[in-house]
Amino acid sequence: MTQTRIPLLEGKVVLVSGVGPGLGRSLAVRSALAGARVVLAARTQSRLDAVAGEVCDLGGEAVVVTADLTDDASVGNLAAKAYDAFGRLDSVIHNAFVQPARIRLLDAEPDDVRQGLEINLMAALNLTRELVPALVESQGSVVMINSMVLRNQLPGFGAYRVMKAGLLALARSLSVELGPQGVRVNSVAPGYIWADSVKSWFDRQAAERGVDPSVVYDEIAAGIDLRRLPEPDDIANTAVFLASEFARAITGQCVDVNCGHTHH
Repeated sequence: MTQTRIPLLEGKVVLVSGVGPGLGRSLAVRSALAGARVVLAARTQSRLDAVAGEVCDLGGEAVVVTADLTDDASVGNLAAKAYDAFGRLDSVIHNAFVQPARIRLLDAEPDDVRQGLEINLMAALNLTRELVPALVESQGSVVMINSMVLRNQLPGFGAYRVMKAGLLALARSLSVELGPQGVRVNSVAPGYIWADSVKSWFDRQAAERGVDPSVVYDEIAAGIDLRRLPEPDDIANTAVFLASEFARAITGQCVDVNCGHTHH
């Protein structure tokens, strides 16, 4: 996708959690291209530095904060540094997640499910709670990155579906609670994102069947209205829109970005 500047977030400050080489990178870069100064958070310093470097090369401003979103002290430190970095905070985009093992929910270890809930659900609640004063001050917004597992019936995603359903309920509940204070809360539910993890999964499926990975792609795409999978920038652009003033009357909603893989 072209690096076109569309100033939807001019003068805004956006915190992106869970920054990595795929969607996290796109969320940061597309926010910067929309005019935002960005605060980038993740566990891995090298990933943060790489994305921050890309933002700066595009003429944007980025601050990085290493953070463990399952640790209360680390979350508090992130919230403080995010606000102090530019003296305000307008939006937070929650992208941090962990993919549980693709097994039956009834076969999953309870501790594994609990651990997944910490990052896939509780991290978003805890970080938002810390950021409420800044978001109220700016009349800002929250965007939760969810998943199309909310809509489909794929086996082996039971634990992940439970976590993401909880995240959807969290976003709707926070919309109810923060709306009267002028803060909007929305979700984005991507389909398969055509990036490294999905590409690797398609490669493994192709190898097991002795076919080219393009065969697997085409089979999946055949059941999608646009006959293609969304790319990271497609999801990021939707998150940027929801964070912007163009979405000032939208809250408590979940926007599916899956090229028509499911309808809602």
